[in-house]
Amino acid sequence: MKDTLIDFLRHGEPVGGRRYRGDGADDPLSEKGWQQMWAAVGEQPPWQHVVSSPMQRCRAFAGALADRHGLPLVVDERFREVGMGSWEGLSPDDVIARDPRAYAAFYEDPVRNRPAGAEPLEAFGQRVAEAFDDLIGRCAGEHVLVIAHAGVIRAALGHVLRSEPAAWYRARIDNAALTRFLHGEYGLRLEFHNRPSCE
Repeated sequence: MKDTLIDFLRHGEPVGGRRYRGDGADDPLSEKGWQQMWAAVGEQPPWQHVVSSPMQRCRAFAGALADRHGLPLVVDERFREVGMGSWEGLSPDDVIARDPRAYAAFYEDPVRNRPAGAEPLEAFGQRVAEAFDDLIGRCAGEHVLVIAHAGVIRAALGHVLRSEPAAWYRARIDNAALTRFLHGEYGLRLEFHNRPSCE
């Protein structure tokens, strides 16, 4: 059985700086964000397929990368970011200024203390896990790049490591950082997390 490698690459810095962008607020990559992404993938990327979130901060670079290297590209709606409800488009400072208790409660327990109208974390995790497992089945024995979001990568980590959703926000995920999973004879495992490049 040949191993399947799934690399997740978080999008680079978007225009507008640090804000809660779920599945509603969708700023494009900044110039710096584009530079971060090209630096992360290197000159000779190892992937056979590229999969992307539908959000423009992921999809635009995914398309450019696929075109440059002649790689097939699939956009999977299930890899879109977790919906953040009333926090969409706000910076952390904005949220703290409006309701510091709600901000603290969210990071204490992000499952029970969602922003108003936010996607339930368990449902989000389920859709990411289904997309992840489908990808392993569809691309068995290949090396695949998924361009997605911090939340999606947290959910993938939770799926592979079997951690509870309440613990997912304990993982740091930088812009344009890579996380690699391997599916082999003995199942799924994490190879590395939050690396600045694939080289």
